[in-house]
Amino acid sequence: MEKPLVGIIMGSQSDLKIMSEAALFLEQMNIAYEISIVSAHRTPLRMVEYAQEASKKGLKVIIAGAGGAAHLPGMVASLTTLPVIGVPVKSSNSIDGWDSVLSILQMPGGVPVATVALNGALNAGILAAQIIGAFDEAVSQKLVAYKTSLKEKVEASVLGLNQKGFKALL
Repeated sequence: MEKPLVGIIMGSQSDLKIMSEAALFLEQMNIAYEISIVSAHRTPLRMVEYAQEASKKGLKVIIAGAGGAAHLPGMVASLTTLPVIGVPVKSSNSIDGWDSVLSILQMPGGVPVATVALNGALNAGILAAQIIGAFDEAVSQKLVAYKTSLKEKVEASVLGLNQKGFKALL
């Protein structure tokens, strides 16, 4: 089995539906990952151990999703030198997700967390792949193909507008 390059962690099982989007994208890119539940509040010692051992295990990036107070990404970032991508998750106890967004986004100087949109685990997976792609040419080429497919989808939509009688520009 290939050594994981990306760690995907989340505060609770309920975050898995969102966080699995990052895992699925990494699978498309053939990037090995690990996934687990690491709660900053309910298992703080597990969180500390995970963050401190991540680099030694060979991880290159950590994606951390959390809802509510969303301390997981920032706390993990404070314990590792690896890039941490925070995914704010709109949870059942959140204030429409804003608490999660602001908790992850508003990090103090010296403890950066790259923050994606609310429930934006797909973008977290893409960003992790781009970080890996900076030193892995095979991943970089897969990302080029992915970005090309996005462009082609938009162009196909424009052609669809033209076929419906709209005068859309390509």
